[in-house]
Amino acid sequence: MLKVGLTGGIASGKSTVGGMFAVLGVHVIQADVIAHQLMLPGERVHGEVVRHFGEAILNPDGTINRSRLAELAFSSQQNQPSRIKELNQIVHPAVIQAQEAWMDEVGQRDPHAIAMVEAALILEAGAGKRFDRLVVVTCGPEQRIERWARKQNVDHEASRREIGRRRAAQLPDEEKVKAADYVIDNSGSLHETSEQVRVIYEQLKRAAEETR
Repeated sequence: MLKVGLTGGIASGKSTVGGMFAVLGVHVIQADVIAHQLMLPGERVHGEVVRHFGEAILNPDGTINRSRLAELAFSSQQNQPSRIKELNQIVHPAVIQAQEAWMDEVGQRDPHAIAMVEAALILEAGAGKRFDRLVVVTCGPEQRIERWARKQNVDHEASRREIGRRRAAQLPDEEKVKAADYVIDNSGSLHETSEQVRVIYEQLKRAAEETR
């Protein structure tokens, strides 16, 4: 089985690219979905996050309000440093463990499968070496702002601020590209992106078929 990491900066289009790989037959899972599941009431990560960030982040039903949590984690109010590192230290180990279990399960079902994990912070979490191949998605700064604004239904200025705030917790694209086995430029049309995905898929497929 071939383990593939799919990463890139905020609003670069990772999920779109992951969907294209999935259509071609790649097994794809999103780290954000895993994290969401681990933060459900009753899960250990839920309790740890609430203990660190307080009950103010909870909805009336006990679930974590992710917008409030993000505000606390990414903000640097009253000269206090961002707490995103504190949040990541709680969440990342559990997410990585769940990813490994999922990839093992995929490999047991199909020894020549391609198991792809889509995650924004693969390199930041020190998890790059857990994968056989790393795919990095990039795009231009204005495209990020446009995509985030559209996704979150906010104006461009609010999108620009949020993009800047979140990118401060991520490695620059240049550093991600240096660590990549493949780079997908998602600044063009969907067709252009899908053509890059198709070419990379064929190479990943050959590598997976050679695994023992």
